[in-house]
Amino acid sequence: MKLETADEKEYNGILTLDVFQRKNEIVIKSAIAGVKGKDLDIAITKDSVTIAGQREEEEKDEGKNYFYQELHWGGFSRKVILPEEVNPDKAKATLKNGILTITMPKKLS
Repeated sequence: MKLETADEKEYNGILTLDVFQRKNEIVIKSAIAGVKGKDLDIAITKDSVTIAGQREEEEKDEGKNYFYQELHWGGFSRKVILPEEVNPDKAKATLKNGILTITMPKKLS
């Protein structure tokens, strides 16, 4: 998992997330099951966060005859404009049990 500028790739999947605040920080949570930390790029500035990544299908079977196909495989990204400025240098990201959590301290005035 990289906390830096995301690579220029083609992303077409939608990433759902929650954004909320605590007294001194802003938190983003997203369910990204099936994505390894090495396949995530997270770019944080003082007023935005961009999350991009790749979800690879483990089993490729060209003979599948789907009844439903709702899972997205391949690239995804999401940019969030933050409601308050944060200190990007002190941001932390964790990936546990398929949940990405990004915690960013609010910038003190």
